[in-house]
Amino acid sequence: MDDTKIKNESVEQAKARMQAAGIHTVIAQFVDIHGAAKGKYIPLTHLEDILGAGAGFAGPSIWGTGLPRTGARAEYYGQGDLSTLQALPWMPGYARIVCNGVVDGKPFDVCSRRVLLKQIERLNARGWILNVGIEPEFFLLEADEDGRPAACAQDNQDKPSYDLKALARVRDVLRCMETGLTACGFDVFQIDHEDASGQYELNYHYSHALKAADRFILFKMAASHIAEEAGLIFSLMPKPFADRPGSGLHLHLSITDANGQAVMEDRADSHGLSKIGRECVAGLLAHSPALAAFHAPSVNSYKRLVIGRSLSGTTWAPAHIAWGNNNRTTVLRTVAGRMEFRLTDGSTNIYAALASTIAAMLDGIEQNMTPPFPIDEDIYEWDEAQFKRHRIKTLPQTMGEALAALSSDNALAKALGEDFVAEYLATKSPEWIDYCRNVSDWEYKRYLTWP
Repeated sequence: MDDTKIKNESVEQAKARMQAAGIHTVIAQFVDIHGAAKGKYIPLTHLEDILGAGAGFAGPSIWGTGLPRTGARAEYYGQGDLSTLQALPWMPGYARIVCNGVVDGKPFDVCSRRVLLKQIERLNARGWILNVGIEPEFFLLEADEDGRPAACAQDNQDKPSYDLKALARVRDVLRCMETGLTACGFDVFQIDHEDASGQYELNYHYSHALKAADRFILFKMAASHIAEEAGLIFSLMPKPFADRPGSGLHLHLSITDANGQAVMEDRADSHGLSKIGRECVAGLLAHSPALAAFHAPSVNSYKRLVIGRSLSGTTWAPAHIAWGNNNRTTVLRTVAGRMEFRLTDGSTNIYAALASTIAAMLDGIEQNMTPPFPIDEDIYEWDEAQFKRHRIKTLPQTMGEALAALSSDNALAKALGEDFVAEYLATKSPEWIDYCRNVSDWEYKRYLTWP
């Protein structure tokens, strides 16, 4: 059934479609402020409940709501978006519907999906659509004798990129992902083995921003379930191994107008970008330090975004705030009138990441920002003097630096909603403090009897 028919179908038609597919239970699904899928099971016979008042949850039990334990605002409701209702092939009998947050009968501004919808409305007011292609990199791991994650012993190689033997070992898992996602409307067009042992990438075609976000959550749900059924661990952790490359979640961004024409493209430009395209580049670069708090939101994210040579040797992760034509060594790569933002990793809340991306791009346009000169060289080979000469700054190197940058970025907070940003900071700051106070094995080894 195509998207147009699903979008326009009635509740009765949706129920009939689900019954014909053998569905008995609907998963009313939303995400918390970390971007983790949450929800509950509801019999298909009660689909109207999800679409009306919504599925009910105890607000304080959900990360990042800031809701009280008593009163009307203690209840969080997930109100279903009927257009997202679809069967899950990897869970026969079950379907998912994506929900928006409602509190005390009103749209909940701290719901990250609503934050993204607000930014999409700003694009719609200009007659624009943001298309987003998402490239998930992930690990399929086993547990070692101590319960710690480990790549399959046979997979350990010095240069495992595109290794067909490793692909063959998990072919059934990857095939289940492909067929399941394809049945859900994804257009999966390639799967490969990445630069680290046990690391893979699954690519599917782009869609508009909201659908891209909803689909990424569905991808995570599918991949995690399928891997677990096979006795494997699915991980989007940015840097699970110090001596191996980390995983990113590169975002390919393009804007089209009502006629389907590319807004950011100008083939006569040296880098293929229109004035608007260059302003979008400028906005993303100007806000990159604060954007890191959303796009690289974990302590572990900054083990990936390192300055200088990584312990893993091979890495495509960015560390500097720069852009260039087909340049994978900068945080922003431009190609054929579109952009690839390379800051993001899989620990992100994808709704917050895309909302902040749109806000930064629109700020670049509204402020008529001019981007710095493009860098079309391999900056991985530069020394510190070259970065200083070109006045290129580094991305935050810790979660603490990123949170500090977000707390001082008033333009981003105003665009996304000050309540949402405040709640995000209130949730993430203790995580950083906890990490800073933790004593690691590395510290014991280095300092226990030193000096």
